[in-house]
Amino acid sequence: MWSNNQPMKSLRHGVDEPGDVHDIRLVVDTIPTLAWSARPDGSAEFFNQRWLDYTGLSAEQALGSGWQVAIHPDDLPRILETFRDALNSVEPYEVEGRFRRFDGEFRWFLFRGSPLRDRSGKVAKWYGTNTDLEERKRAEDALRKSETYLSEAHRLAKTGSWAYSPAAEKCIYWSDEMPRIFGLDPQRSDLPDREEFLRLVHPEHRDTFNERIEKSRREKSDFVQDYRIVLTDGTVKHIHGIGHPVLDETGNIIEYVGTDVDVTERKRVEDALRASEASLLEAQRLTRTCSWRHDVLSGKVTISPEGLLMFGVEAEDEASSTEFFGERMHPQDRPEVERAYAAALLGKTDFEADFRLALPDGTIKNTRSIGHPILNERGDVVEFVGASIDVTEHHRARADLEKAFEEIKRLRDQLHDENVVLREQIDEALMFEEIVGTSSALQGVLSRLMKVAPTDSSVLVSGETGTGKELFARAIHKESRRSERAFVSVNCAALAPTLISSELFGHEKGAFTGAAQRHLGRFELANGGTIFLDEIGELPLDTQVALLRVLQEREFERVGGTQPVKIDVRVIAATNRDLEAAVADGTFRPDLYYRLNVFPIQVPPLREREDDVLMLLEYFVHRFAQKMGKHFKLIDRRTIELFRSYPWPGNIRELQNVVERSVIVSSDDVFCVDEAWLSKDSRRVSLPQQPESSDADEDASRERQIIECALAGSRGRVSGQDGAAARLQIPPSTLEYRIKRLRIRKSHFKLS
Repeated sequence: MWSNNQPMKSLRHGVDEPGDVHDIRLVVDTIPTLAWSARPDGSAEFFNQRWLDYTGLSAEQALGSGWQVAIHPDDLPRILETFRDALNSVEPYEVEGRFRRFDGEFRWFLFRGSPLRDRSGKVAKWYGTNTDLEERKRAEDALRKSETYLSEAHRLAKTGSWAYSPAAEKCIYWSDEMPRIFGLDPQRSDLPDREEFLRLVHPEHRDTFNERIEKSRREKSDFVQDYRIVLTDGTVKHIHGIGHPVLDETGNIIEYVGTDVDVTERKRVEDALRASEASLLEAQRLTRTCSWRHDVLSGKVTISPEGLLMFGVEAEDEASSTEFFGERMHPQDRPEVERAYAAALLGKTDFEADFRLALPDGTIKNTRSIGHPILNERGDVVEFVGASIDVTEHHRARADLEKAFEEIKRLRDQLHDENVVLREQIDEALMFEEIVGTSSALQGVLSRLMKVAPTDSSVLVSGETGTGKELFARAIHKESRRSERAFVSVNCAALAPTLISSELFGHEKGAFTGAAQRHLGRFELANGGTIFLDEIGELPLDTQVALLRVLQEREFERVGGTQPVKIDVRVIAATNRDLEAAVADGTFRPDLYYRLNVFPIQVPPLREREDDVLMLLEYFVHRFAQKMGKHFKLIDRRTIELFRSYPWPGNIRELQNVVERSVIVSSDDVFCVDEAWLSKDSRRVSLPQQPESSDADEDASRERQIIECALAGSRGRVSGQDGAAARLQIPPSTLEYRIKRLRIRKSHFKLS
């Protein structure tokens, strides 16, 4: 490696080599170590890519003696000498030295080299590796220091270590502190056996001591003992012992190792402290007073048991921060209390405040709190200690209580309103638990779904009402990289125009009347996950502008806010409207349409999934029967024929409702459906169905003529009171489907 006049190659330069050699070099290039090779005279001929990446050198820079710049100057002479000795003896070698990383840091490495001999015994090539020893070096240094301190630490902590042989039933090792703990002669040459040790254990603890030892032997597990010993002079000590079994290759215990700690003084202090604490706690209970401590540096808050009752702390609450207790304060009082506490911190003065507590169960309490700062040697505040007193009985004025309860009720109602949408989403999610069906039309949609799901592209799901568009949106989210984050669904058609911006983007406190606190919008709730905008075509134009900004810049501002909020959200939109027509009408922004329509998915109506109807029938019958505690042995044949022949204008939602209704009224073991529930509206104009005979062209022409006449009368509008769908008395989604199938241009009728 120290005299290199031949070009060096990384594996990336081996494209001109034979295939098998090139493959081997590729393997070497990927192994997790720094590897190299050299000719018999020691001149380097190869470094793998990891070696080059680690040092930051190129193959050309490492030519000749260039590689030596990666070795620490103090270690280079010793390493070179080792290499030369190895060449003379042609034996493997190992040497430690510091090796420079590409960023300039030197780390300890083990340099290994091994010769490859030919059949005559001559060295044909040298192979070597560089292995990082930095962590081991640090561990060795730490171990040496720890061993130096261990003995002194044992003495100061009154802790001894030991080893015990179950076979010999005696100790085989005691540290120096063990004789002092157990009152034995430190100069004795032999170590105590089990019988002698048990004589030291207090008689009240011997049985328990033996039981735990035997249990540890049976289960081959650790044991922890808290017991007393009686010394020869009658002194009683408290001992805390820990033992760990050491097993051989066959799983048998060969010895125990452990520690014993003299905790006598700690026990005495604990007993005295418990007695003192019991008196203090009883006094606090009687006076409805709690004590608290706030560590300013860590921010941690600790409170006495009476305070847990006072502040309504439950077992699952994380009541260790000022924020938690701040949230328990009445919203009208909290700002003033926080200002007073901040002033006391800054001025290093005592703190006093009177405030109300608004607990989760609706209880209002009046509290007085006082605190005192504790300073360190430099005069900095390190903690506050204080007490809080429940003075509710002194503040029982009727008017104040009524006002407080009204505020609590308002906050509850607001929280209820914010959760209504989530409950609705849960109900809607249960509407379609699975995508049921095997038809080719459905499989085509699923194929497109699986292709787009792993990406972050926006998806526009189109389809008639009741086809389960949200189910497909949830499936896209579930198969995406965002599946572990939130899926937030928004029905744009269900939001009031005056509140839609607040619901989507949130609002700041005071943004409008009734905005008593900051409210997070649906986009913030979906941050990192997916937001599903159902009925996107119903968004007002001003909201469309704000939504376009979110899609373009990945940020928005809350209502009443001035600071932009950055988000990372995937958008999936859905509609049963013809957005292209809405763009032409001017009711939907074209730039927003193209932002949403990155990957369109058209969900087929149920009439195009005839093969799935019976499968859906069986699925929903089983689902609702199980929910209602019923069991059907079979489905009536007439019902099967009705389901096959019915066109299902309401799609899967209509089918589900019919099945649920029929499960309710069916009382025997046979499931059947009342034919009247599937009859078509007599007022509905009947358009020609899909032609099946040689008259197909004639029927299509007649259907086209009917639709074009309706579009001409509505000037190209499909939906609405004066739209073509209303004139034909059919659902707009059905008419949109017919228009697309017949390739009728709606825009032509807007100019007529």
